[in-house]
Amino acid sequence: MTDEEYRAGVREALVDAGVDTPAMLSWCDAALQYHTLGEGAQEDYDALTDRIHSLEEQLEGPGNRIFYLALPPAAFGPSVEALGEAGLNRAPGWTRLVVEKPFGTDLGSARELNTRLHTHFREEQVYRIDHYLGKETVQNLLVFRFANPIFESLWNRNHVESVQITVAETVGAGERAGYYDRSGALRDMVQNHLTQLLTLTAMEVPATFGADAIRAEKVKVLHSVSPVVERDVVRGQYTAGEVGDERVPGYREEAAVPGDSDTETFVAIRLEVANWRWQGVPFLLRTGKRLPQRTTEIRVVFRRAPVSIFQRYPSCQVHSNVLTLRLQPNEGFELAFEVKTPGEGIELATQHFRFAYADVFGDLRDAYETLLLDVMTGDQTLFVHADEVEAAWRLYAPLLDSSPSPLPYRSGTWGPDAVEKLS
Repeated sequence: MTDEEYRAGVREALVDAGVDTPAMLSWCDAALQYHTLGEGAQEDYDALTDRIHSLEEQLEGPGNRIFYLALPPAAFGPSVEALGEAGLNRAPGWTRLVVEKPFGTDLGSARELNTRLHTHFREEQVYRIDHYLGKETVQNLLVFRFANPIFESLWNRNHVESVQITVAETVGAGERAGYYDRSGALRDMVQNHLTQLLTLTAMEVPATFGADAIRAEKVKVLHSVSPVVERDVVRGQYTAGEVGDERVPGYREEAAVPGDSDTETFVAIRLEVANWRWQGVPFLLRTGKRLPQRTTEIRVVFRRAPVSIFQRYPSCQVHSNVLTLRLQPNEGFELAFEVKTPGEGIELATQHFRFAYADVFGDLRDAYETLLLDVMTGDQTLFVHADEVEAAWRLYAPLLDSSPSPLPYRSGTWGPDAVEKLS
């Protein structure tokens, strides 16, 4: 495309999004340039270098560069090396590199990718982007814990019975089936999204609210997790069923999926964080496709009173207080607690305190808006460090090596029945 052809496409997108203001259209014409890399040969990167230099000569200040690798994972390494060989990793101002997940497919490939990145870019230049970390509700998890002593004082093994982290999807593999069948739920969701939520939930209070301090505490959590064994894992693969009112096919019936595929579409893992705060508290990580509802949530189940004084009343079963942090959809949180129902005698009922972001703040900003702005301002707090990537892959390496056949579960259910053994 020419510059003008590219701008025309962007202008059309601005119109579709309803943000085609005169200021936005003027920005589009003045700021956007298009340059193709052709076959991606080194001379193509050299031509890109010349183009960037010519643009930077028109700037009043030093040129700053962000390279966003929205590419197939196999292209990450060669692209980084070509950028480095062309000298594009050094700018008059600063240079930053954004890398989309997956960050490798196992520990060996993650180490290789980090080595290739660090050959040409320093770690402080690298922004490994996971859109889950840009969600307002994920960021609020830190504020919720560390700005509210009433909860942080209970955030330990003395008061918490279990923690359940769920990322449930109603969709199937669909158009991603070709990629997904080589990946599976463990690589696609557990190693990154769920593990990031685990570290934010279990981490200690950082020394400061800064990128280095927060990411250091997250790595400590991963190093504290006890070795994962296969008996604490349930893998599943969805079969035909109903999700809502829709009849859906089984995974092996999806286009681009082999009829004998053993790729898991559901994983549940029971972990233990073996440190002073969490020793003995089970963390249940669960994710899957074709589940009954779409939700991402963290449920903290608090211990019940050691002795119930209401045992003499048959209808007075005391339930645990449960704090549910809902990351999507219907972002917010709720706290379940027990109350006495009105009337004679003693009868208990569970009620809920609820907070919804939409009721107070309206629509939330898209996660990528937050993350891209952070790249521009140089804030790495919500980005994944190389140590985190390798520690997470190291944690799940035994599971990647075993890979038993997944258990079937009907679409529209919460996974194989064997999940009950983990709770």
